[in-house]
Amino acid sequence: MTKLTTRDLISMKRRGQKITMITAYDYPTALIADKTGIDVLLVGDSAAMVVLGERDTRFITLEEMLVFSKAVSRAAERALVVGDMPFMSYQVSAEEAVRNAGRFVKEGRVDAVKVEGGEEFSEIISRIVRSGIPVMGHIGVTPQRDVMSTGYRLRGRKVDDLERLLRDALSLERAGAFSIVLEFVTEEAARIITERLSVPVIGVGSGLYCDGQCLVVHDLLGIYPNPPPFSKAYANLSSVMAGAIEKFRDDVISSRFPDESRRFHMDKEELEKVQERLKGLPEV
Repeated sequence: MTKLTTRDLISMKRRGQKITMITAYDYPTALIADKTGIDVLLVGDSAAMVVLGERDTRFITLEEMLVFSKAVSRAAERALVVGDMPFMSYQVSAEEAVRNAGRFVKEGRVDAVKVEGGEEFSEIISRIVRSGIPVMGHIGVTPQRDVMSTGYRLRGRKVDDLERLLRDALSLERAGAFSIVLEFVTEEAARIITERLSVPVIGVGSGLYCDGQCLVVHDLLGIYPNPPPFSKAYANLSSVMAGAIEKFRDDVISSRFPDESRRFHMDKEELEKVQERLKGLPEV
């Protein structure tokens, strides 16, 4: 199985072939997803909420992201693995950003990193790229910052906002980003941006006309209780999991588990020896 590269994604855009991306945070999920032919596995900082139970993405640490990244990278034989640089791992300085991106590659074993932010982060992205690490940009709603300012609101409704988004996208492309995530942007604005970039635009709640689409795997599988409005649940694993756990609980209480096929015994002769030895021991 051939491992996808950033160049492969750019070629897919040129051919008009849609790119598929989901988040993953652990080895078994990544293993299953990779076998389906998903193109990109994003180790998203959304793990803060869907795995660790935090209220937003700001509270996950670099060390935690490295653990998740390493687990996903071990499973991915085909998919490109992208590590999401968490809040305050790249904002302080370009030097620190390069150092932390390097940790994602060396310790997390990812193929690329993702950085949130527009034109103001183009120099940082450029520095990371020049160090030899591919970067995926992320504009539109940027949860690391927007949760503290504007909130999670649809972008690209007004001309001025569209122009800012387009400037950001072009700036990140010039800085060397191999692709850009466009989150929660009107379909019309997303289409304009996608058509003007030479690198792939992967939509998160940004309509049909992006070069690819991404969903958080817990939303896709129907596990997380508060999915965003643009998400789609392709299964309801929450009820399946709850049902299985309830059956296990009931079987334990009623002594149906473990059944005979899952119980293991001593040889009859050995058991007789044990019983003989126990006869000479005092009662407790």
